[in-house]
Amino acid sequence: MRYTVYILYSKTFKKTYVGFTSNMEARFHSHNSIKNKGWTKRYQPWEVIYTEEYNEKAEASKREKQLKTGGGREFIKKIIAR
Repeated sequence: MRYTVYILYSKTFKKTYVGFTSNMEARFHSHNSIKNKGWTKRYQPWEVIYTEEYNEKAEASKREKQLKTGGGREFIKKIIAR
């Protein structure tokens, strides 16, 4: 199974969200769904600004956590600035 680490961006609210999933299409749609009851509902609509693929769930989880650190946030700011 493949795992996707992804970064979402809300232009309207200038917010980012980092996550990982084994089904990127379904996960993206759930973030933008009106039925969404999570944190991401408040900042819809979202767009995918970055993805990385991994073969192992543990690798994807590790990368997700790294992107949520200070260095990861700096990396995300550079993507948004492009």
